[in-house]
Amino acid sequence: MYKIGIIGCGKIAQVRHIPEYIASGKAEIAAFFDLNYERAKSLAEKYGAKACTTADELIDMKLDAVSICTANHTHAEYAIKALQKGLDVLCEKPMATTLEDCMAMVKAASDNGRILMIGQNQRLTLTHAKAHEMIKNGAIGRPLTFATRFAHCGPETWSVDPGKNTWFFDRNRAVMGAMADLGIHKTDLIDFLLDDTVKAVTASVSTLDKRDASGALIGVDDNAVCIYEMAGGAIGTMCASWTDYGREDNSTRIDGTEGVMKIYVDPAYSIVIERNDGTRELYELDAIQTNDKQTSSGVIDCFLKSLDERSCPIDATSVLPAMKAVFAALESARTGKRIEVK
Repeated sequence: MYKIGIIGCGKIAQVRHIPEYIASGKAEIAAFFDLNYERAKSLAEKYGAKACTTADELIDMKLDAVSICTANHTHAEYAIKALQKGLDVLCEKPMATTLEDCMAMVKAASDNGRILMIGQNQRLTLTHAKAHEMIKNGAIGRPLTFATRFAHCGPETWSVDPGKNTWFFDRNRAVMGAMADLGIHKTDLIDFLLDDTVKAVTASVSTLDKRDASGALIGVDDNAVCIYEMAGGAIGTMCASWTDYGREDNSTRIDGTEGVMKIYVDPAYSIVIERNDGTRELYELDAIQTNDKQTSSGVIDCFLKSLDERSCPIDATSVLPAMKAVFAALESARTGKRIEVK
């Protein structure tokens, strides 16, 4: 039974991490920390755990691992401290807010022989796993172009403290907006689906509509539109938006030399393949998780299995290329130039 500490007791911890640890039967939540001590205390009382007044107090406890579910700007600090104390770490996305911090996290994990997993849960859906396998086996030939999109009406209703004062809109705490919240998911997904990495980016990252409680435009982006050139030759678009006021969209289309694959596009079939000869293949595997319809993400099960096997399929090293693409997109938006990813 693994002893787990939860750093950050907001919505993602309460809806996914905590219930999935409990449901696994392989973990005991031993401690909670949150900037809102009363929130941590309430959860500690509910689960028979300790409420800590600081993150350092939690990290210094005799634990096996921690989940980091805090605002973006603290991910690197807490992860590195925990890794240096000999704890394995599951960190929510985005990994960190600078490339230097991402690299430091990877180094800390390596130096201390610890697992550092990033919660890129889109790799774990049955549909994305199947799509990856089929693309690898040539189901649509050589991938040529793609369009992937993650869009919803914004994080105001998702946050544990809902409304326009959410930390997601605070540049000091979030640093990035839709690009960090949604864009990293789809960037990492394209890398995963194509077994490839982004080599160059041209992007527009902007704030078009979202306003804070004062009525001013928020300090982070609410839309990102990126052109990704892949190392393997494919080219496509990645769009992330907090201003989709219709039904949430989490779709991907990949066009290959022998057909088209549509993922989470058709409401009845999670994968549709349309071939050059007019034939179609339909797969009904699962429905994508949305903010309104929460299902098991698979992240906690993957993390606990990684602790057993001492090897993680979504370790921080595998997420670094996507983070590099995200930072390149932000640089492209600032400079108005095409940025090559080093």
